[in-house]
Amino acid sequence: MLFGKKTRRITKLLIVEDEPLVAFDTEHFLRDEAFEIVATVDRVADAMVVIRDTGEIDLMLVDVNLADGSGLDVARAAQEAGIPVMFVTGECPAEASAVAVACLDKPYAQRTLLAAIRAVEGVLDGKPPKRLPAGFRLFETA
Repeated sequence: MLFGKKTRRITKLLIVEDEPLVAFDTEHFLRDEAFEIVATVDRVADAMVVIRDTGEIDLMLVDVNLADGSGLDVARAAQEAGIPVMFVTGECPAEASAVAVACLDKPYAQRTLLAAIRAVEGVLDGKPPKRLPAGFRLFETA
């Protein structure tokens, strides 16, 4: 089919977010956009279990400031498992570029989140995006 939809590289997501409303909205929006949500967790410890026990995760959306610790620890574990991480946070830490592929500033519009995921997907496919959404940074490690 000449004009068919492109097959997605990123389909399975893990959401690590301790703000219940943000987690709920993100999960439901991304499900509506045909992503599979492997899990939505709100603690570092729970994220570590999912990383260890889940077979396939294409991308993790991780808040940096979690109630029981730092999303940086989650990103390090994901990096060791070969899972790309996009931080979704109010303030992207300087050391984020060492453990994540990108960072999206909160608050963000849903279409901005979708554009950020597509940009990460493009980079993983070897096709850097022409334009980046506002409040979004790709890191060289991507």
